[in-house]
Amino acid sequence: MQSRKKIGAPARRERREFSAEFKAEAVRLAAERRAAGGTLADVGRELDVRPDQLRLWRRAVAGTPSVGSAVPGETVEQENRRLRRENATLRQEQAFAKKVAVYFARESH
Repeated sequence: MQSRKKIGAPARRERREFSAEFKAEAVRLAAERRAAGGTLADVGRELDVRPDQLRLWRRAVAGTPSVGSAVPGETVEQENRRLRRENATLRQEQAFAKKVAVYFARESH
C-alpha cells in the first residue's frame, strides 16, 4: 500500500536522534537565553529543534540526580571517569601534535 501525499504538502522529515551531549547543551543554552529574556522558540529556531522538544529535554535533565554533569543521568563517579579518560586522550593528542611539529620543523630546514 502506497502512502498518499497531498499536493502542496511539505515532505515529512526523517526522525532525527540527538546525542545526550547535544541535549544537555541545548538545555543549558535555552536556560541562558531565557535568563537574558529570550524565548524557547528563538533557541529552537537556532538549533532547528521544536520548542516542545526543548521543554521535554529540560524536564529530563531536571529529573536527573547529577545536575550540572555534561551527560544527563550521569553520576558524579561516571562523570569523573569520563573526564579522566578525555583528559588522557587529550594529553596523548597533544604529545602527538608536538612530535609532528618537531618532525615537520626538521624537514623544512
